[in-house]
Amino acid sequence: MEIIGIVKKLFDIQKFNSGFRKREMVLTTEEPYPQNILIEFIQDKVDLLGSIRPEDKIKVFINIRGREWTNPEGTIKYFNSIQGWKIEEIQHSIGNKTSSTISSSSEDFDDLPF
Repeated sequence: MEIIGIVKKLFDIQKFNSGFRKREMVLTTEEPYPQNILIEFIQDKVDLLGSIRPEDKIKVFINIRGREWTNPEGTIKYFNSIQGWKIEEIQHSIGNKTSSTISSSSEDFDDLPF
């Protein structure tokens, strides 16, 4: 799955004693009713956010994850998270100006024979 939007906020990298790393961002979709979507990047995918800045227009390839948790009272709760695994820049913000950089189109080729 993929989401296209404008980077609204980038959070700091979170590092845990176990060596686990996570960084989150908020992407605002461009539609009649814009949505602010929280996307997390974990472990080596944190590095994908290195060149991303607020106000950049990007395409994020995502996986939706879900998990079940039983609270101390025995009630089962369900949680979802959105994890990013690839980013394509569409417009890179330079101060108050933007410039087109990368776009995915039919110009993207691969070497598959079909």
